[in-house]
Amino acid sequence: MAGSNVMNKFWNFFGVEQEDDEEEELENYDYEQEEEDEEEEERRLFGRRNKEKVVSMPQGNQVKMVISQPTTFEQSEEICQYLKERKSCIVNLEYVNKDVARRIVDFISGGVYALNGHIQKISNSIFLIAPANYDIANEMGREEVKSKLSVSWLK
Repeated sequence: MAGSNVMNKFWNFFGVEQEDDEEEELENYDYEQEEEDEEEEERRLFGRRNKEKVVSMPQGNQVKMVISQPTTFEQSEEICQYLKERKSCIVNLEYVNKDVARRIVDFISGGVYALNGHIQKISNSIFLIAPANYDIANEMGREEVKSKLSVSWLK
């Protein structure tokens, strides 16, 4: 025993016996308890968390866009109806007489104003009409738009 005591002191001096104790501690360590403690700590810090609960992301209504190519003034009412239904609309007036196109744009502009919508000129005779819940971002400056997209009957 005295010899083993000396050897223990020798091994203790070099720290060998402590490793054996650490290995025993690791073998007896309760990993499940550690996980439970971590989960409890998360609940305490961040509120209740349930890993099994699946939460669906809220999704808005599907956005619809209508492309309209009116040929008569009477079709402008249909375009305003799309706006009332909160649908955006691209209006192509390329194949319409200038006077009729002006009347259509005036009618649609009144509807856009009444419904707090937005109207944006895309090209000489193409317009984007959007309801109030849309936000139209234009990368081109206002002066750039006027210089590039000049329409004699809209000035």
